[in-house]
Amino acid sequence: MSSDSGPGLDKALDELGWSEMLTDLPEIAIPLVFRLLGETGSHSSILNDVIVDDLGAEPGAVVPLPFVGDRWVAWMRDDVEGHDSIDPDLPLRDVGRGDDIPVLRARLALGWWLVGSSRAMLDLARTHALDRMQFGRPIAAFQAVRHRLAETLVAIEGAEATLTTAEGDLGGMLAKAAAGRAAIITSRHVQQVLGGIGFTAEHSFHRHARRVIMLDALLGSSRELTRELGTMIRTTQQVPRLVEL
Repeated sequence: MSSDSGPGLDKALDELGWSEMLTDLPEIAIPLVFRLLGETGSHSSILNDVIVDDLGAEPGAVVPLPFVGDRWVAWMRDDVEGHDSIDPDLPLRDVGRGDDIPVLRARLALGWWLVGSSRAMLDLARTHALDRMQFGRPIAAFQAVRHRLAETLVAIEGAEATLTTAEGDLGGMLAKAAAGRAAIITSRHVQQVLGGIGFTAEHSFHRHARRVIMLDALLGSSRELTRELGTMIRTTQQVPRLVEL
């Protein structure tokens, strides 16, 4: 995982003009930056910036975020050390219940982060499958391994397509749910492909796997959002059109 995380990365992004990009070109800035966070294994507190920008609040504020299990957390803007963090790598701290916040762009940001993390895990599995030899050939030659990698890629590509076309609150919910589900599928299949090495602290997979669990739990998990969407469709007896073809 990248060492360029936390306040150091926040400062670097600020120097690159992150705030201006978020305000002027959010449709480019959010997918680009959050996907790179996932692919590099870095972390930053800029999820706060997305919500603060929507609220029109004071820049630099920390916003309480809904978390799975009817909990609320704050993504602090300083280092993990010194905080009673719920994750050893992220400055996430339990807080009291916050106010309702605009979540559409924040959910899309988390979705892109999840997709980036999923692609990082898939790359780890692909490299291992090409390098690991069994019976005189790479395990990538075995059909079972190929099926797991293919199913993972399909899930990731589907989530990315959903994020790209998402519009409105319904689209944001669906995109976040698809990205969370893709990340869970990726974690499961990559763990199987990596085998024993994936359980070790020396391998970076476990950090990505824990990261996507935490990201999925923010602003509605894939399970919660899927259940909410199903309830809405059952109540209204209608399936909204998500994409105009």
